[in-house]
Amino acid sequence: MGVPQHLAERMSMAEQHEYLRARFSRRTMIRGGAVTLGAVAGGAFVPGATAQATVPTQLTAPAAEAVDGALVAPFGRHLAYGNDPRTQMTISWQVPVAVKKPFVRIGAHPWDLSRRIEAEVRTLYTPAGVGASGDHTQYYVHAELTHLRPGRTYYYGVGHQGFDPAAPHLLGTLGTFTTAPAHKRPFTFTAFGDQGVSYHALANDSLILGQNPAFHLHAGDIAYGDPAGQGKASDTGFDSRTWDQFLAQTESVAKSVPWMVSYGNHDMEAWYSPNGYGGEEARFTLPDNGPDKKHLPGVYSFVHGNTAVISLDPNDISFEIPANLGLSGGTQTKWLEAQLKRFRAAEDIDFIVAFFHHCAYCTSTAHASEGGVREEWVPLFEKYTVDLVINGHNHQYERTDVIKAGAVTKKLPIGGTAYPESEGVVYVTAGAAGRSLYAFSAPDSYEGHEHEVDSVASFVNVEGGKQNETVTWSRVRYLDYSFLRVDVNPAPKGRYATLKVQGIAETGDRIDHFTVARRAK
Repeated sequence: MGVPQHLAERMSMAEQHEYLRARFSRRTMIRGGAVTLGAVAGGAFVPGATAQATVPTQLTAPAAEAVDGALVAPFGRHLAYGNDPRTQMTISWQVPVAVKKPFVRIGAHPWDLSRRIEAEVRTLYTPAGVGASGDHTQYYVHAELTHLRPGRTYYYGVGHQGFDPAAPHLLGTLGTFTTAPAHKRPFTFTAFGDQGVSYHALANDSLILGQNPAFHLHAGDIAYGDPAGQGKASDTGFDSRTWDQFLAQTESVAKSVPWMVSYGNHDMEAWYSPNGYGGEEARFTLPDNGPDKKHLPGVYSFVHGNTAVISLDPNDISFEIPANLGLSGGTQTKWLEAQLKRFRAAEDIDFIVAFFHHCAYCTSTAHASEGGVREEWVPLFEKYTVDLVINGHNHQYERTDVIKAGAVTKKLPIGGTAYPESEGVVYVTAGAAGRSLYAFSAPDSYEGHEHEVDSVASFVNVEGGKQNETVTWSRVRYLDYSFLRVDVNPAPKGRYATLKVQGIAETGDRIDHFTVARRAK
């Protein structure tokens, strides 16, 4: 994106951002967040704007010409829970050109959308000279809804001056969402990572919609606007317009299913902010209950029913791709332990699920395992008996046996049951959402095509490089497009609540299934 290769190799994400800002700062500058929070037409800040980013400076986008709003249709709708999924939801979308006075209409019925909420616009400008999408402005719109009722389905429409979704001829643009329940009830969620824009990505979206999930977890490497994924500003292939394609593709499911994202290495875009996440802060509004929204906007937690979900940012601890290594100064790991301790002690929470990008345990020939995750977080997962860890990064499906202290404590065959309270943790790599596939060093082994091996040759990324290892924990391997489905089943106190976990291929075939069981509180 403009930093010479010999410099980029020695520069941190923050240093690359400063280099780019200086190089492309010949136009008028404005002071604010990494994301310009402005009224779309005039570029002024929205009064009371809530989504502040890191604190760099950014070039002002060229003045937008007035456009008849009736000729502009919103696209790329995507939902996200707020801090409390029972009562809070954010509706986000995009418009291709500047419009005036965007808003959301919401109601309990499609014929009663009387509640109208003003929306906040975040204008993201990519100047000429930055990657392949120079001199391109994107308009992202967000409305944060509060005081909703738990377990209620709402109808909504997004619009702006000249485009009112309540108009009879626009009722076909309405969407729905459902808040989390107030009490423990069965529900389903889905997960994957490494999606991008492709026919396979779209196919997985369609299959996920058919599962009727309460929410979806995206374990990083979301759109691949930065195709290199090294957190280096020298990547001339960077193209911010890829996000326009991605959000249009994802709308089919994300307009009704909260799309909860975590950030991977391909989500670090050096131009927009020192931490590389300024672009993401324009595109997404996520829960802000993490340890450091300024540096780690993709770190947060939420609770749905009896299940706590934690999103982490492994770029902060990655030895393999160190562009953001040490970004939090250790605060993320301290926050993680506090969250795990709190959730494990809570009377109304049975399960804890962690999702993030880099793998603790994987035998891919591409990235394999991340030593930083094993050092920082795996001991905490074991200490607080985390029930399921979901990763991406490696473009395939792989599932481990039950692991504790780096060793197999129990073989977990397809159809088996794990008891994390006494046995250990199960890790799933679900990185085959749509991007090109990687490879294994051992044969595939999945439901109906088991090919067990005693050990697999692999490696782990440690400080200083790769370290070879031979592992015995690789139980299921499937090298094709797929995603994860998890059915959460509560139980009366003292009986076993369960997570029924399935790996599902793009064909719709089941490639893996196992159960995680824990005595309900």
